[in-house]
Amino acid sequence: MKKIYFGGGLFSEMETMYNEFVVESIRDTFGDNVSVYLPQENEAINDKSGYADSIMIANGDNEHLEEADILVAVIDGQVMDVGLASEIGYFYSMNKPIIAIYSDSRQGTYGNQKKIDSLDSIAESQFSYINLYTVGMIKQRGEIVRGYEELLEVLPKYVYK
Repeated sequence: MKKIYFGGGLFSEMETMYNEFVVESIRDTFGDNVSVYLPQENEAINDKSGYADSIMIANGDNEHLEEADILVAVIDGQVMDVGLASEIGYFYSMNKPIIAIYSDSRQGTYGNQKKIDSLDSIAESQFSYINLYTVGMIKQRGEIVRGYEELLEVLPKYVYK
């Protein structure tokens, strides 16, 4: 059985609902072949009505990262979740595979010359930006997919490896 650590933002209803949806899809698709750790389900450190200090959070998440075989990371957002960026770096250092979901609709030119031309105008870029250092670490250990359906398509090569 492969252990998956599923990382992403967990501070809004939208984020937690998306995380739950994708994790449920992974669990339904792979059944007993995977065990998925979803940090928001760990109330000991992530119930924000309670209290966990920085050491408790770092130790709690690191323990699960160290046990995991695969990191699935949702890197969407205006800026990817900073805690997740730290988790990616930590997991990268263990030389384990990382698959990131980046579903931002502003990827690509769609053949639209006006979008390309806008790059020469201050503050008119029509494209998303994501930190290239973090992207490079992900690509060196795995890959980036455009959504959860593509994740479910590529995950078998990591689960059944």
